[in-house]
Amino acid sequence: MQVSAVKSSGSGSNILVDSNPGNTIIVNGDGRVSAVPDIAVVRLGVQTDGENLAELQGRNAEISQMVLQALETFDIIDIRTFQYQINKLFDYENGRQIDRGYTVRNIFELRSDNIDQVGMIIDTAVANGANIVELIEFELSDSEAYYLDALRLALDNAYQKAFAIADSLGIEKEPIPVKVTESSSLSLPPRPFIAREGGAFVTPVEPGREQIEASVIMEFRY
Repeated sequence: MQVSAVKSSGSGSNILVDSNPGNTIIVNGDGRVSAVPDIAVVRLGVQTDGENLAELQGRNAEISQMVLQALETFDIIDIRTFQYQINKLFDYENGRQIDRGYTVRNIFELRSDNIDQVGMIIDTAVANGANIVELIEFELSDSEAYYLDALRLALDNAYQKAFAIADSLGIEKEPIPVKVTESSSLSLPPRPFIAREGGAFVTPVEPGREQIEASVIMEFRY
């Protein structure tokens, strides 16, 4: 490659101009790795319905406290109130709105790094009064590391494609990478749980495997 230096009359700086850009090969590279999620996210809670709001709140708080105390024996790394709602209940009969009282919902979101305990966590919560299980998801605690592995595979894939193209076309010069663009980003959608066959006394839960993908666009010159 021939490069000449041209001096700018205005600023006095030197600008490098490629006088012989040569030929290029542009390829896409893809990489994929799989991993078993090691974090479970569960949302569960208590809903109470009735006409006396104060009594509903008290009963909901009592049951919720029983659920939280029962879950203290498990490997839960974080638990927080996800949602607390008080709503009016209505029915409609013959076009008329009828007041049916209130509903109180108290939803907790918990995270556990012991996937094997998820079924027992759910069963224990339900046994102690929880009547809502609205979400079970699985995550990777170190998803960035897996993405970097996939990115390395994507780069290797791009190299292989470029050299295969050069070889097929009879190009004697070795392709040299001059530009790399990361055309992907780490984006893992929540993975819902999958039921599996198991014992009669524990809700069976299976996290499955997460697919982490990366892609690049590489430009080679020869």
